[in-house]
Amino acid sequence: MDTNMVQLAVFLGLTALVALATWWRYGKEAKAGDSAQDFFLAGKHLSWPFIAGSLLLTNISAEQIVGMNGAQNMLQVWWEFGAAAGLLVLAKVLVPMYYKYNCTTTTELLEKRLPNGASLRRTVSVLFLLGYMFILLPMVLYTGSRFMKSMFEPDMPILAISILFALAGLAYAALGGLRAIAISDTYMGVILLVMGGLVTWFALDRIGWDFSGIPAERLTVWGGPDSDIPWPTLMTGMVFAHIFYWGTNMLIAQRALAARDIREAQKGIYAAAALKFLTPFIVILPGIIAFKLYGDIDDNAYGRLVGDVLPPWLSGAFAAAITGAVLSSYNAGLNSAAALYTVDLHLPMVNPKADGKRIGQVVQLVFMLVSLAMVPLYQNATSIIGTLQQLNGLYSMPVLASFIVAIFVRGANATAIRIALVFGVALYAMFTFAWTPLHYLHLMFITLAATILVAVVLGRVMGAPEPPSPAV
Repeated sequence: MDTNMVQLAVFLGLTALVALATWWRYGKEAKAGDSAQDFFLAGKHLSWPFIAGSLLLTNISAEQIVGMNGAQNMLQVWWEFGAAAGLLVLAKVLVPMYYKYNCTTTTELLEKRLPNGASLRRTVSVLFLLGYMFILLPMVLYTGSRFMKSMFEPDMPILAISILFALAGLAYAALGGLRAIAISDTYMGVILLVMGGLVTWFALDRIGWDFSGIPAERLTVWGGPDSDIPWPTLMTGMVFAHIFYWGTNMLIAQRALAARDIREAQKGIYAAAALKFLTPFIVILPGIIAFKLYGDIDDNAYGRLVGDVLPPWLSGAFAAAITGAVLSSYNAGLNSAAALYTVDLHLPMVNPKADGKRIGQVVQLVFMLVSLAMVPLYQNATSIIGTLQQLNGLYSMPVLASFIVAIFVRGANATAIRIALVFGVALYAMFTFAWTPLHYLHLMFITLAATILVAVVLGRVMGAPEPPSPAV
């Protein structure tokens, strides 16, 4: 049989098998498929293995695998090790609060912690929605499509491959909600870990387990001033980027909110944190091996390596694993966007009696179309992972500042936090697009600190609002 036919047959067969297994398990577990809670939070019945699997695969998508391997240096390990710290903050600090206040979205915590906090909740939700629509979702589609094109060289433009990914992701998100997403994530997560491990094993065998000839600066974990991650940034922007991503980001925390209780959520989070110490063997080491084999080929490193070292039938299986990773992050973004819009904006402001699931499905369709339209803009990015992390700062640090002030500052003023939020976005935008005096991770920390300061000072000037009077 022709090599390409073998790859295609294995790819289609494995992808179809996971889809069938997902829908079988989904049909077996679904209890209230038409309810908004089931659509957004899997009926709050997710067990810890599915929480861990969904957390892991939502994070490890093509932009992670392609981008971090594309950096071709060991410094990227801090993005993986630091994730464990962010997950511990989620488990020990934030999850108990989310459950105490019975939150459906992470932003709901802001409203319930502050008098008159509803407007702050809506503002933060809008920032999340803009970030998902214009940064996260198109980046996931672009990187997944770029990987497939670099590995298999199909006679298709990147946008056409992106359309296929988007339609498949929409099918999972719109038809099955978070329950189907979490189940498919877990199955595909197992496949990805196995296949990613095999890629690394074959790649190590290709170089005879010999790293000689690779420059020392690509093997060190302590970055110099001109490196991708200068070591001082580990104590500034990076730690807070992890706390934002793993702790307050609806995309991630939604899985923990879908557990039956706090203990089950924490077990899933701890399991995901442990697995993050294994992922460098998949998302970092192959890129360094690719440097020894091919030189500095940036974001093309992983696709070329996989195409070279795996036999055809395993290449097809790996393509299925990457497809699962892409779909995981994409449909997670769609579902989180639908939850934020429906629960935080549409139901309280437009129509409280609306069908939450139906509204969510419409939102997912809109976000799919807009994210597809944005894909061509990312084709000129020189570094996928650097571009993604830098752009995320536009909303991540101002939003994290809002959570910090709302949770830890006594007498915080929601209006003051909203003003500070806008200030933080504008400040980081200036750093990104007009004046960049320091590494972007330092600038993220400066943005966070400045936003907190403005929120606290303004809050003291404006005074804490009186809580609303109880209804008579």
